[in-house]
Amino acid sequence: MFLNRVTILLAALSLVLAACSGGETAAPAGKGQVATGQALFERVVLGPHAAPGCITCHSREPGVTLIGPSLAGIAARAASNMPAKSVEEYLLESIVDPNAAVVQGFAPGIMYPRYGDDLSSQEVNDLVAYLLTLK
Repeated sequence: MFLNRVTILLAALSLVLAACSGGETAAPAGKGQVATGQALFERVVLGPHAAPGCITCHSREPGVTLIGPSLAGIAARAASNMPAKSVEEYLLESIVDPNAAVVQGFAPGIMYPRYGDDLSSQEVNDLVAYLLTLK
């Protein structure tokens, strides 16, 4: 009986150590790489399902609307779009759950809804890091 408890304790400790040792976990928002995010933004397709790349639907020029809103100045505007969230949280949510907060003048369901599934958490954070430079 004592041996069973020790075995269970050791197994539990191993699981805890494995979980804390750098396995696949979501990177915190804002910890992305700007250059990598820009390269992802500029790709025509993203992810395993060939989802449209950001640049196919979003302009970086002020007042230029492609399919979705222009992202010129998004880092500055994001704070006013969702004042209860940080800019990083708003941008991250806009990528992984695009219908959570739809920009006025645009219909829900236009943006591809599965970027959160198709992109790794690091790729999403890289995109957020790049979008934070668009002031």
